[in-house]
Amino acid sequence: MYVHDLNPFAIQFSEHFGIRWYGLSYMIGFICAYLLIRWLTSRQRAGLNPNMVGDFITYVAIGTLVGGRLGYVIFYSPDLFLKFKGDFPFWGVFAINEGGMASHGGMIGIVLACLFFARRHGVNFLYLLDLVSVSGPIGVFFGRIANFINGELVGRPAPDDFPLSVKFPQDILNWPTADFAKLSSLTSVVDKVNINSEQWLEMLQKFEFDTVTRSQVYDALAKVVTEIQNGNSAVKESLAPLLVARYPSQLFAAFGEGLLLFLILFFLWRKGRKPGFIAATFIVLYSLVRILDEYFRMPDAAIGYQWLGLTRGQWLSVGMFFIGISMMFLWMRSNSLNIPGWNRGHSIRLGRK
Repeated sequence: MYVHDLNPFAIQFSEHFGIRWYGLSYMIGFICAYLLIRWLTSRQRAGLNPNMVGDFITYVAIGTLVGGRLGYVIFYSPDLFLKFKGDFPFWGVFAINEGGMASHGGMIGIVLACLFFARRHGVNFLYLLDLVSVSGPIGVFFGRIANFINGELVGRPAPDDFPLSVKFPQDILNWPTADFAKLSSLTSVVDKVNINSEQWLEMLQKFEFDTVTRSQVYDALAKVVTEIQNGNSAVKESLAPLLVARYPSQLFAAFGEGLLLFLILFFLWRKGRKPGFIAATFIVLYSLVRILDEYFRMPDAAIGYQWLGLTRGQWLSVGMFFIGISMMFLWMRSNSLNIPGWNRGHSIRLGRK
């Protein structure tokens, strides 16, 4: 069974500084979106000049990053608004390493970015939504791959006979709050990072009332994970029997929310469509795929399962689904002219919507 040992750094300059796969995934996603949108606009000629694509992608990038981070804080961890500390980045909202980004928030940010760009440049708003909807899944694909490399957003426990299950060492970082008793089983593991069993058990006894010892425990757990990522096979082999085999939910999401959605939307836009059709279809399909994907993914530890046993992400997707259905009904009844498909090159000018 595979024990996750991938390093989150693509290029590492020091212990905590380097170029991470997560950042590279965003960069690659935006580059692919730029190339695809530029190609589409050159064929469709529906009001967005290919020379304007660079500015448009800049708007979208800002909307994605700001919306994604604020979305996580608002939907999943509002306590970060009140979390301040003396060192960089000072405010919990800016501490991207604490929780990361929320895809639903990123989508809201993208919608606002499209709205601002449309008003400033006189481009049809719904056409802009269509463009980011067909290119966005490419970014989702690379982002979910990066989630897997980071060992985050892990899956739910998988059956013993599931052939693609993965054991994530990052699980131990949650044990102090989720399953404290399991920490005592790590004596043979921490011994390989220069903490003997007596010292480790003493640290666990002081964990609840000594903040210094608590930090030492978390540092030791992080050291175990880092050693495995750096190729320490002895640490990996000693930890493996203590870990739970999980679904590689990040890879499921990369295929479903990313690659599959892109292929469907790209295929649908081979013919002329009313502005907003691709965007509404994306909203509907993404919400359905996300609801399914969440059945393989562990919910946020601080939130858990909610009403009817669904996760916060599933409930947000349920709301998103009804919004998508409403938008499709509304936009398809409009009198707007069709936007040419990517296999047609004749020109059409669309006004604001």
